[in-house]
Amino acid sequence: MTNLQFSKFVTQYQALVYTVCHQLVQDHQLAEDLTQETFLAAYTHMDSCPPDRYKPWLIRIAANKATDYLRSAWHRKVTAPGEDGLTLLPSEGPPLAPGPEALVLSESEADAIRSMIHQLKEPYLTVSKLYFLEEHSAEEIALLLRRPIKTVRTQLYRAKLLLQQSIRERSGAP
Repeated sequence: MTNLQFSKFVTQYQALVYTVCHQLVQDHQLAEDLTQETFLAAYTHMDSCPPDRYKPWLIRIAANKATDYLRSAWHRKVTAPGEDGLTLLPSEGPPLAPGPEALVLSESEADAIRSMIHQLKEPYLTVSKLYFLEEHSAEEIALLLRRPIKTVRTQLYRAKLLLQQSIRERSGAP
Protein backbone atom coordinates (compact mmCIF):
# COMPACT_ATOMS: atom_id res chain seq x y z
CA MET A 1 0.00 0.00 0.00
CA THR A 2 1.41 3.39 -0.98
CA ASN A 3 1.45 6.41 1.29
CA LEU A 4 -1.36 8.02 -0.72
CA GLN A 5 -3.48 4.86 -0.42
CA PHE A 6 -2.80 4.68 3.31
CA SER A 7 -3.72 8.35 3.69
CA LYS A 8 -7.08 7.65 2.01
CA PHE A 9 -7.45 4.58 4.23
CA VAL A 10 -6.93 6.71 7.36
CA THR A 11 -9.38 9.34 6.13
CA GLN A 12 -11.98 6.65 5.46
CA TYR A 13 -11.74 4.95 8.86
CA GLN A 14 -10.50 7.58 11.32
CA ALA A 15 -13.95 8.52 12.63
CA LEU A 16 -14.83 4.87 13.20
CA VAL A 17 -11.58 4.12 15.03
CA TYR A 18 -11.90 7.28 17.15
CA THR A 19 -15.48 6.35 18.09
CA VAL A 20 -14.44 2.85 19.19
CA CYS A 21 -11.60 4.25 21.32
CA HIS A 22 -13.72 7.04 22.80
CA GLN A 23 -16.54 4.65 23.72
CA LEU A 24 -14.06 2.61 25.77
CA VAL A 25 -11.90 5.28 27.43
CA GLN A 26 -14.40 8.17 27.65
CA ASP A 27 -11.67 10.78 27.12
CA HIS A 28 -11.30 12.88 23.95
CA GLN A 29 -7.54 13.41 24.07
CA LEU A 30 -6.80 9.82 24.99
CA ALA A 31 -9.12 8.55 22.25
CA GLU A 32 -7.19 10.64 19.72
CA ASP A 33 -3.88 9.19 20.95
CA LEU A 34 -5.24 5.65 20.79
CA THR A 35 -6.55 6.33 17.28
CA GLN A 36 -3.05 7.30 16.19
CA GLU A 37 -1.60 4.22 17.85
CA THR A 38 -4.19 2.08 16.07
CA PHE A 39 -3.24 3.43 12.65
CA LEU A 40 0.45 3.08 13.44
CA ALA A 41 -0.09 -0.58 14.32
CA ALA A 42 -2.22 -1.03 11.20
CA TYR A 43 0.44 0.54 9.01
CA THR A 44 3.17 -1.75 10.32
CA HIS A 45 1.01 -4.88 9.87
CA MET A 46 -1.01 -3.89 6.80
CA ASP A 47 0.25 -6.84 4.77
CA SER A 48 -1.24 -9.32 7.27
CA CYS A 49 -4.85 -8.27 6.58
CA PRO A 50 -6.83 -8.95 3.41
CA PRO A 51 -8.31 -5.74 1.94
CA ASP A 52 -11.90 -6.91 2.36
CA ARG A 53 -11.35 -7.28 6.17
CA TYR A 54 -9.90 -3.83 6.96
CA LYS A 55 -12.90 -2.51 8.86
CA PRO A 56 -13.29 -5.34 11.44
CA TRP A 57 -9.50 -5.62 11.67
CA LEU A 58 -9.15 -1.92 12.54
CA ILE A 59 -12.01 -2.11 15.04
CA ARG A 60 -10.28 -5.03 16.77
CA ILE A 61 -6.94 -3.18 16.89
CA ALA A 62 -8.64 -0.05 18.30
CA ALA A 63 -10.54 -2.04 20.92
CA ASN A 64 -7.36 -3.87 21.93
CA LYS A 65 -5.39 -0.62 22.23
CA ALA A 66 -8.08 0.95 24.42
CA THR A 67 -8.48 -2.19 26.53
CA ASP A 68 -4.73 -2.48 27.01
CA TYR A 69 -4.64 1.11 28.20
CA LEU A 70 -7.52 0.58 30.63
CA ARG A 71 -5.84 -2.52 32.05
CA SER A 72 -2.47 -0.81 32.43
CA ALA A 73 -1.11 -0.03 35.87
CA TRP A 74 -0.61 3.56 34.72
CA HIS A 75 -4.35 4.03 34.25
CA ARG A 76 -5.36 2.21 37.43
CA LYS A 77 -2.97 3.96 39.80
CA VAL A 78 -4.69 6.24 42.27
CA THR A 79 -2.63 9.30 43.13
CA ALA A 80 -4.65 11.45 45.47
CA PRO A 81 -8.14 12.31 46.57
CA GLY A 82 -9.78 14.77 44.21
CA GLU A 83 -12.86 16.88 44.46
CA ASP A 84 -14.95 14.17 42.83
CA GLY A 85 -13.36 11.04 44.30
CA LEU A 86 -10.33 9.18 43.06
CA THR A 87 -8.14 11.15 40.67
CA LEU A 88 -6.31 9.18 38.01
CA LEU A 89 -2.89 10.07 36.67
CA PRO A 90 -2.94 11.97 33.39
CA SER A 91 -2.81 9.84 30.26
CA GLU A 92 0.04 11.78 28.64
CA GLY A 93 3.40 10.37 29.74
CA PRO A 94 4.82 10.42 33.25
CA PRO A 95 3.82 13.24 35.58
CA LEU A 96 6.11 16.22 35.92
CA ALA A 97 8.51 16.04 38.86
CA PRO A 98 6.77 17.59 41.86
CA GLY A 99 8.42 20.02 44.23
CA PRO A 100 9.36 18.94 47.77
CA GLU A 101 6.13 20.27 49.31
CA ALA A 102 3.96 18.46 46.77
CA LEU A 103 6.01 15.29 47.22
CA VAL A 104 5.42 15.27 50.97
CA LEU A 105 1.72 16.00 50.42
CA SER A 106 1.33 13.27 47.80
CA GLU A 107 3.18 10.78 50.02
CA SER A 108 0.90 11.57 52.94
CA GLU A 109 -2.17 11.31 50.68
CA ALA A 110 -0.92 7.99 49.31
CA ASP A 111 -0.39 6.79 52.89
CA ALA A 112 -3.93 7.88 53.74
CA ILE A 113 -5.32 5.94 50.78
CA ARG A 114 -3.24 2.88 51.73
CA SER A 115 -4.63 3.19 55.24
CA MET A 116 -8.18 3.40 53.87
CA ILE A 117 -7.55 0.26 51.81
CA HIS A 118 -6.27 -1.58 54.90
CA GLN A 119 -9.41 -0.54 56.81
CA LEU A 120 -11.73 -2.23 54.32
CA LYS A 121 -13.50 -5.37 55.48
CA GLU A 122 -13.48 -8.66 53.61
CA PRO A 123 -14.19 -9.53 50.85
CA TYR A 124 -13.03 -6.07 49.70
CA LEU A 125 -9.76 -5.93 51.64
CA THR A 126 -7.87 -8.71 49.86
CA VAL A 127 -8.97 -7.79 46.34
CA SER A 128 -8.19 -4.10 46.99
CA LYS A 129 -4.69 -4.87 48.27
CA LEU A 130 -3.98 -7.05 45.25
CA TYR A 131 -5.45 -4.57 42.77
CA PHE A 132 -4.41 -1.15 44.09
CA LEU A 133 -1.26 -1.89 46.04
CA GLU A 134 0.24 -4.85 44.19
CA GLU A 135 -1.21 -3.85 40.79
CA HIS A 136 -2.58 -7.25 39.79
CA SER A 137 -5.29 -7.40 37.12
CA ALA A 138 -8.78 -8.61 37.97
CA GLU A 139 -8.05 -11.83 36.05
CA GLU A 140 -4.89 -12.47 38.06
CA ILE A 141 -6.76 -11.83 41.31
CA ALA A 142 -9.48 -14.27 40.30
CA LEU A 143 -6.85 -16.94 39.70
CA LEU A 144 -4.98 -16.18 42.92
CA LEU A 145 -8.10 -16.21 45.08
CA ARG A 146 -9.86 -18.96 43.12
CA ARG A 147 -12.93 -16.78 42.66
CA PRO A 148 -15.00 -16.19 39.53
CA ILE A 149 -13.84 -13.14 37.58
CA LYS A 150 -17.31 -11.57 37.82
CA THR A 151 -17.13 -11.84 41.62
CA VAL A 152 -13.73 -10.16 41.71
CA ARG A 153 -14.89 -7.34 39.41
CA THR A 154 -17.97 -6.77 41.55
CA GLN A 155 -15.86 -6.70 44.73
CA LEU A 156 -13.44 -4.23 43.13
CA TYR A 157 -16.31 -2.01 42.02
CA ARG A 158 -17.79 -1.97 45.51
CA ALA A 159 -14.37 -1.43 47.09
CA LYS A 160 -13.85 1.62 44.84
CA LEU A 161 -17.20 3.02 45.97
CA LEU A 162 -16.22 2.49 49.62
CA LEU A 163 -12.85 4.16 49.04
CA GLN A 164 -14.48 7.11 47.29
CA GLN A 165 -16.82 7.50 50.23
CA SER A 166 -13.90 7.38 52.68
CA ILE A 167 -12.01 9.99 50.67
CA ARG A 168 -15.04 12.29 50.58
CA GLU A 169 -15.48 11.94 54.36
CA ARG A 170 -11.79 12.65 54.91
CA SER A 171 -11.87 15.76 52.74
CA GLY A 172 -15.16 16.96 54.21
CA ALA A 173 -16.95 16.87 50.84
CA PRO A 174 -20.65 15.90 50.75
